[in-house]
Amino acid sequence: MPLEIELTNEQEVPVSLKPVTATGRAAKLDGAPTWDIISGNSTITVAADGLSAVIRSSDDPGDTELLVKADADLGSGVEEISDTVRVHVLGARASNLGLSAGTPGPKA
Repeated sequence: MPLEIELTNEQEVPVSLKPVTATGRAAKLDGAPTWDIISGNSTITVAADGLSAVIRSSDDPGDTELLVKADADLGSGVEEISDTVRVHVLGARASNLGLSAGTPGPKA
């Protein structure tokens, strides 16, 4: 199942992988997983082992889809498993009006 994340355009979020077998036990992978942006403008910084990444929202609202792939075959073959991350980026809303006053002067 894809992971769905909602962020404002001012946020980032760490995401991690914990591979498991069909019965839920911890599992190993052959090599580091890869993370690729399929669409959208958010960015990712992937850890050296590929088991985690930081997703940074794009500056503009919109969706980003990422694909994470790994090799589940611990031998010489390749058995690719994959999952997706969908990031919904919303525009940050104003939190105050930022009132300020100019320099006082004499009345006209």
